[in-house]
Amino acid sequence: MKNFLLALRNGVKTGKVPLDFQPLINNLVRLKALIKRDDFYELNPKYRIGKIDIATSGTGFLDTFDENSKDLLIESRDLLDANSGDIVVAKRVFNKNRSRAKAKVILTLLRAHNYSVVFTKIVHNRVVGLNISTALSINIAASQKSLKQLPLGTVLKVDNSTNNILEVLGTLDDPKVDEKISLALFEKEENFTPQSEMEAKSHGLSVDKALYPDRVDLTHLPFCTIDPIDAKDFDDAVYFDKENCIIYIAIADVSEYVYEMGHIDKEAKKRGFSIYFPHKSIPMLPRILSENLCSLKPNVDRLAFVFKITLDTKTLEVKKEELFNAIINSKKRYNYDQIDIFLEGNFSNTDSTDKEILNTLLPLFEVTKKLKIIRLKNGFEFRSSEVRMILDKNQNLVATRVEKETPSHGLIEDCMLLANKAASKKIKRGIFRTHEDPSYDKLQNLLNNLALIAIEVDFSTDIAKMIKKIQKKAEDLDIREEVDKLIIRSQKKAKYEALNKGHFGLGFDSYTHFTSPIRRYSDLVLHRLLKANLKKDKKRFNFLLKDIDSTCEQISDLERESDKVAWDFMDRKFARWADLHVSEDFKAIITTVGKNTIAKLDDTIKGARLFVLDDNLELFERIIVKIIEADIISGKIYVKMVKRDV
Repeated sequence: MKNFLLALRNGVKTGKVPLDFQPLINNLVRLKALIKRDDFYELNPKYRIGKIDIATSGTGFLDTFDENSKDLLIESRDLLDANSGDIVVAKRVFNKNRSRAKAKVILTLLRAHNYSVVFTKIVHNRVVGLNISTALSINIAASQKSLKQLPLGTVLKVDNSTNNILEVLGTLDDPKVDEKISLALFEKEENFTPQSEMEAKSHGLSVDKALYPDRVDLTHLPFCTIDPIDAKDFDDAVYFDKENCIIYIAIADVSEYVYEMGHIDKEAKKRGFSIYFPHKSIPMLPRILSENLCSLKPNVDRLAFVFKITLDTKTLEVKKEELFNAIINSKKRYNYDQIDIFLEGNFSNTDSTDKEILNTLLPLFEVTKKLKIIRLKNGFEFRSSEVRMILDKNQNLVATRVEKETPSHGLIEDCMLLANKAASKKIKRGIFRTHEDPSYDKLQNLLNNLALIAIEVDFSTDIAKMIKKIQKKAEDLDIREEVDKLIIRSQKKAKYEALNKGHFGLGFDSYTHFTSPIRRYSDLVLHRLLKANLKKDKKRFNFLLKDIDSTCEQISDLERESDKVAWDFMDRKFARWADLHVSEDFKAIITTVGKNTIAKLDDTIKGARLFVLDDNLELFERIIVKIIEADIISGKIYVKMVKRDV
């Protein structure tokens, strides 16, 4: 929606208004916020569109979408029904004092949240709800008598329009409430509607390949899946024909079961992505599909959308890329650890199936190693590690483990990159994964930060060469992973767009997401477009492209939200753990300096974000900190430095 609202500043032709936005346009015209001139809509200059922020005092501030306009102050009485984060239309009002431009809200266009997540607290002998996100108090639409029967710290979902209680989530002292809070803060639901579940069940539980005579039968080939040890949904399987240097990349054919505008599709589009917690997943599709019928489980027939990519045996350049509907039967489900053991040369405890698969998988590994070397001539390798939480049965944090990329990860990654890149060449307009070059300002800020840790690099218009020079110096100082995170922070976010703009980080001229339709709606959209292309069905292809720009924008927003849900959950678990260790000392490393100094816990428990109440600390400096306070409500941990860890 934001992109469309931005376009209104310059005017939009009536014929270019997406169908979904026509009621909104009609409403804005009625309110005189939009002016219609012939076949053109344009924003009335007295009106502004932007996002509301509300201070704890109740005063609102409108961050306008117009870069040439200043922020507007909105008195609490003029907020109408707007809440923090809402996108609104406001009309400028005369300010006698002329101290600051003012406005009043006339319409809420898009609510950041339909409800608020609050916990009960006594204020002036009254039970009120304190908003977990904003710390603003609200008067809950319920009697004080009934509210006082609830334990203090009860977590509630409250309707933003009526202040009615929608749901009781639990109490703050129960660790199991954390996942409910994290989901509710971003309006994510775990359960699917009965209609979606019924639609999913209608497809049955198995695949009868006799019903698909037009599909290519690949069930005789020894495909295998390689995933994390706790994975339940298997999107992709691989097989390598080593004699002909052909890589088969089979992807779950979700589009066969999820019809556009059906119940499942509507929910999947709303969810956008699967969400992964340490102890469970919140899937994008009903589990009967995501963990069974669509999942490429071992020793059962499954529908797949397959790329058959032929490489030159000497140069490994792509000679041919074929895409077709198929049926496969994965012969084994591996996890990354198992494959890493094989790649190290340990073949004990292998059975006949393992030997058949390894006969092709080991040569494929050698090919992908060479493909990576070729890829990194134009792209980048950013070293990173991921902290995984281990929770007990009560969902308390008991340990963490650090997961680094291993050879098995690299094997699968380069196969998937081949397929994603091949898919992007099949369309000129649709859904691309784009990543623009970093801005000059962010790069200059990166170089300034690096200079503080003795990495001196001159700015260069050849950004790729400059970044690789930075990485080399970081390698010499043994801080490569930390510096890589700084480099990533200096770059723009990758996003989904209808037109190709290339992918800076990967160094690809064209790129998209094809390989994970079980957990990413973007891939499902792409599969539909590619299938329409295969059938040469131009009418259907154009139908699928309808409103594709707003779909791309929506999916990009949902991606960020899904990440935030997972991070919010982890912050709460870390805060609960820290609350049990107030006044204790731990090792940490400084990761951010400036306005706020932030450190990362680097002790027996790793990865927690720490807000350091000290100044004059250096980037990547290792220190000993004492936990001063842990706020379970906000998920923040505050520490003070005890000493420098020399």
